Amino acid sequence: MARVTLEGVRKVYDNGFVAVHGVDLVVEDGEFVVLVGPSGSGKSTTLRIIAGLESLTDGQLTIGGRPVNDVPPNERDIAMVFQSYALYPHMSVYENMAFALQLRKLPRPEIESRVRAAANILGITAVLDRRPRQLSGGQRQRVAIGRAIVRQPRVFLFDEPLSNLDAKLRVQMRREIARIRRELAATVVYVTHDQVEAMTLGDRIVVMNEGRVEQIGSPLELYDHPQTLFVATFIGSPAMNLFEGAAELDGTPRFAAADDEAFSIPLTPSQTERLAATTSERLIAGVRPEDLRVASTTGSGTAIPAIVDASEPLGNEVLLYLRAGGQDVTARAEPHALARPGDRLSLTIDPARVHYFDRASGRSI
Repeated sequence: MARVTLEGVRKVYDNGFVAVHGVDLVVEDGEFVVLVGPSGSGKSTTLRIIAGLESLTDGQLTIGGRPVNDVPPNERDIAMVFQSYALYPHMSVYENMAFALQLRKLPRPEIESRVRAAANILGITAVLDRRPRQLSGGQRQRVAIGRAIVRQPRVFLFDEPLSNLDAKLRVQMRREIARIRRELAATVVYVTHDQVEAMTLGDRIVVMNEGRVEQIGSPLELYDHPQTLFVATFIGSPAMNLFEGAAELDGTPRFAAADDEAFSIPLTPSQTERLAATTSERLIAGVRPEDLRVASTTGSGTAIPAIVDASEPLGNEVLLYLRAGGQDVTARAEPHALARPGDRLSLTIDPARVHYFDRASGRSI
């Protein structure tokens, strides 16, 4: 396997559109890194630059310490799994998996050994003689992954490989990919727009937005310590609740919400210290749905009065969609919490779990 390094990588198209703005990233040998972001964030373009399917405009790309800016894709020793399975319909599963090895003129016994070993890992030995049209979506995806495995590349690249599968099959294939990666100890760069995939698969996650890297970190780092509003709202499902307001540091320090149903949140000593050191006047307080506590009646003090709009019983929990603090918010409640549209509740917040952002820059404070 190999270390992948991107230094100041940019991609500018002929019409002047900048798809990737100076990405700096190191993927360590054997690491599983996920590029995640919405459509148009530049994640797939970055992956295609690593693969050699897109040329970079500026910067340096190295694989295993070797500069590969001008190296064609077939000489980079990488294997790519696409969103569309890209299988040859007239070939059997075995022939699809063996094709790249035959082009390299490897001995037949070695081809047989590699294909059988990959098929065994993926659990598709029984379908080696079938054509792609005779396979399910999950089986086709396994064949596409197997075709990459047999090449024994230095780096595996995945471009939204699960987006064509149904929800149940996506969960199953996430487990399969995680298991295969552990068995192969492979270096993997994986692109997805699904933050659940990113959180469950990646050693580290690279959150991209409009061609820029917003934050790089482990799944829990991004969840617990988002550095920007974009990361805070993109990572986590349901998304973080946001309240606009300002810090009032005289007397008892607090965050005062700026809305028609004003409420305040006490500030912890560390929050007070950080907010006192900033010149930001307009703030946004971010609260995860699980950090909103729901009481049965409207309280006082720091409690936020709320009206239930809808509820989603999910078995293990109930998601409540409410109107609180002059805006829509989401809260997680106990599995058997009973709430009907129109019910009035009280929401309380653990001050230590609140994230504060500068409204102008969107940066964490």
